[in-house]
Amino acid sequence: VEPNATIREIRLMFHKLYPRWYPARQSIKLDPKGKSLRDEEILQHLPVGTTATLYFKDLGPQIGWTTVFLIEYTGPLFIYFLFYFRMTFVYGLDERFTSSPHPVVNLACVCHSFHYIKRLIETVFIHRFSRGTMPLRNIVKNCLYYWGFAAWLAYYINHPLYTPPSYGKKQINFAVIMFLLCEAGNFSIHVALSDLWRNGSKTCKIPYPTKNPFTWLFFFVSCPNYTYEVGTWISFTIMTQCVPVGLFTLLCFIQMTIWAKDKHCTYLREFKDYPSYRMPIIPFLL
Repeated sequence: VEPNATIREIRLMFHKLYPRWYPARQSIKLDPKGKSLRDEEILQHLPVGTTATLYFKDLGPQIGWTTVFLIEYTGPLFIYFLFYFRMTFVYGLDERFTSSPHPVVNLACVCHSFHYIKRLIETVFIHRFSRGTMPLRNIVKNCLYYWGFAAWLAYYINHPLYTPPSYGKKQINFAVIMFLLCEAGNFSIHVALSDLWRNGSKTCKIPYPTKNPFTWLFFFVSCPNYTYEVGTWISFTIMTQCVPVGLFTLLCFIQMTIWAKDKHCTYLREFKDYPSYRMPIIPFLL
């Protein structure tokens, strides 16, 4: 292997010798317990001498991230409709159960559908992935999470005995405005992050605010996309005043806080000049 060979080239050489292990399935490391090397890293720039031992690990069958997201997000979109349209096998044959008298139920369906349609559009046209695949075995776990919660939320929101929020239209209108602002913010952050990966570059860069006011949250947090995402589900919880939605929001917040902290630590490790006043997900707090 030449000193100027990239890890990607080494993966391709390995695949040529062992066709079973295609590049996306390979984890190449300098140390068995270390992290996987990135495709763009060059051998001579790594902390090795004139000879180097690389360690290979089989990551198992892989699936593309675009496919993963399309599967994860399409499920909740259609599962919700099964409950919204009051299918007879869900709530029974009673004619009183065929439609809801509460406008918030229709509004919740519109907002839920809008959220996942937006995600599907972002997956196809906006998102850029530093790693193209994930282990195939994880898709089952992810789908159980997204699809299962979608069914649980939809069952209670569209239930014939569902009661609207305590403060009526004021609470609903406030929640809708908050929901739309958070969705716009989340979309704006995804566009800003995608712009960092123009021309196929996979080099990690510090994201900064743009002229779009929704991106100004970058002044205070490393992962404003997660901040807006949590805000979206908080607003949906306020709108529906439904306990399962609140529980889903809490779990989303916990998981996204973990992801935000990991990303924040990566920024701190990669960039010595990274803004010290930024927090992972909540300005000035967390």
